Amino acid sequence: MSAGGFCKLPNGSVVVALTLPSPSPGGGTVRMIVHAVNRARALTRLRNLGMRAVYLRGNAEPPTPDEVTAVLHHPDGLIWRTAPDDVLELWHPIRALRRQGRGAARSSGSGVRF
Repeated sequence: MSAGGFCKLPNGSVVVALTLPSPSPGGGTVRMIVHAVNRARALTRLRNLGMRAVYLRGNAEPPTPDEVTAVLHHPDGLIWRTAPDDVLELWHPIRALRRQGRGAARSSGSGVRF
């Protein structure tokens, strides 16, 4: 079950934050931040990346002002980092997480794709 929330920006767009299980073999969780036109579009962006069971129920963990600033300044509008937040870890583009998932799938020999 993912925990998360959203905030609406003055221009009408939204920033959605979700804490999801990590696809890497080490386990743990990742905090995904998505900027989109609306909540449904933000969740669709994640589902199109292979995260099929992503839902936003409630607004228990909305994005912090730092998370909103980070995602607005990223060209893809989709970033992540491990959770719980480590102040020394920088935000990563989604490409970095997808590479980790593929590398783990290749090394383990399974046919699972992220």
